[in-house]
Amino acid sequence: MLNKKQLAASLLALFIGVLANIGTATADEFRMEPRGEEPTFFKRYTSGVQDLIIKGLEFVGVRYVRGGNTPDSGLDCSGFVRYVFQDSLGLNLPRTAKEMSQVGEQVASNDLKPGDLVFFNTMRRAFSHVGIYLGNNQFVHSPRPGGEVRVEDMRQSYWVARYNGARRVTEQQ
Repeated sequence: MLNKKQLAASLLALFIGVLANIGTATADEFRMEPRGEEPTFFKRYTSGVQDLIIKGLEFVGVRYVRGGNTPDSGLDCSGFVRYVFQDSLGLNLPRTAKEMSQVGEQVASNDLKPGDLVFFNTMRRAFSHVGIYLGNNQFVHSPRPGGEVRVEDMRQSYWVARYNGARRVTEQQ
């Protein structure tokens, strides 16, 4: 079991790895836009994903509560994802994991990018659990009663056996 200092160091290392995996850009994409011009899609996407990941990691340690919608009262898996997307990107996602599985575009497991929704069958029905992909086979989620929001490795046999797919949510949702 990690103490808080070790957990913070692990999360920081993970976040740095996530940022490295978001992508590379040309010099033109990183130059400052003149006033009044919109940032490039890449800059908006990268900034949005960074905000989403940071917001999701802020809730590590928040307790799971079935039907929970706020960090103060506790969060279930879909309440966590919904809260993070609303607070960081202003996107309103549906309330349940099953409903979220219909939003955005389907993503192949070998094409996952930070910020994608990842779905699992944890209750003997498809799309009964959802988390946010961080990169490097890691995802953040609110796991179960008695648990807390945490980061886990999707390569663990439990998650591999229950993986249902992924969706990429865009600004237009």
